[in-house]
Amino acid sequence: MPKRTDLLVIGAGPYAYAAAAFARANGIDTHIVGHPMAFWREQMPADMYLRSGPDWHLDADDTYTFEAFFEDHNIRSEEFDPIPIAVFVDYAEWFRRRTSLDVDARLVDDLSKPGGAFVATLNDGSTITADKVLAVPGIGSFAHFPCWHTEIPPTRRSHTSELVHFENLAGARVVIIGGRQSAYEWAALLCDHGAEQVHIVHRHPIPDFAKVSWAFVNPYVDQTLAHRGWWRRLPAEERQRIVSEFWRVGRLTLEPWLVPRLTPSVVTSHPHCAVTDVTPVDEAVRLRLSDRSTLTADHVIFACGYRADLSRVPYLRGVSDQVRTTDGFPDLTEGFETSLAGLHVIGFASTRDFGPFYGFTKGCPSSARIAVDEAMHRAA
Repeated sequence: MPKRTDLLVIGAGPYAYAAAAFARANGIDTHIVGHPMAFWREQMPADMYLRSGPDWHLDADDTYTFEAFFEDHNIRSEEFDPIPIAVFVDYAEWFRRRTSLDVDARLVDDLSKPGGAFVATLNDGSTITADKVLAVPGIGSFAHFPCWHTEIPPTRRSHTSELVHFENLAGARVVIIGGRQSAYEWAALLCDHGAEQVHIVHRHPIPDFAKVSWAFVNPYVDQTLAHRGWWRRLPAEERQRIVSEFWRVGRLTLEPWLVPRLTPSVVTSHPHCAVTDVTPVDEAVRLRLSDRSTLTADHVIFACGYRADLSRVPYLRGVSDQVRTTDGFPDLTEGFETSLAGLHVIGFASTRDFGPFYGFTKGCPSSARIAVDEAMHRAA
């Protein structure tokens, strides 16, 4: 029998958990579909650490917070600095249980809106009809590569979202393209697993490694809650100032706990450099850099981040012609609604209209509250 629900949440990561739990707590019949925390479990290394602390959490009602999880388990949060990714995954599942959030582990293959309601076709052929849909496209759909990446044989290249096991690169020569946290953390992980050489190539200077506070983000998120549409109404110069601050703290300053793991005899940074030529050689690949040096790699890792492109989300192809986008991002209302009435998008794909902080778990509670409030208002 086809199922009907008031709100269908597509995705089962932190943003989806936060929104679905808040919707249910406010009496909205909600169904959530997706593999629970799949990206965190399958596309992040098990030995990875969070950059944030226990103050970032999922609960829009501020009850089942990360700190409450530590208290419930009689654990002092100070024992985890930095916090292992596995601990956050455990917290997310604790949050799911505490909020009685049942996750349908099937996947949506297609979404359509043939009439006044949405119809989601799942990977087992069944359908769910929903009055409203809240889509949370994971960043795995948005992995970014330089235009020349296809010149490297597929078996010798990976994005950081694809390479999460490092045993096969013991004794290997590896080149990492990119210079932010993921680039240097993957370099550390390669050192941990016995890589012979790791070269990190990026256009900007070598980042600083220092302890930073993410508290500067808090007032921006508070403003978003207090004044809907706050970010988009800011003057362009003010938005750029905030983005530059975010870049300086979150991108050009990396975690100091990486330094002891970056073995000097293994890791070499190549700042102010770009790849200008690629040549496959025997069982390796040769990269020529803009400073005229040459590197030989057994494997190339792209730590180039993510770039939103809604057309790359498979289940949205059936409605893509009804969703306006700008530079790949959906054009959103102040309540995260797209140009297709009833379809909301939160998470990384909302960062153009809501600010860069909504690409991090910090934005989970506020985006849940705003999107669900909007859905309730429209329903009324």
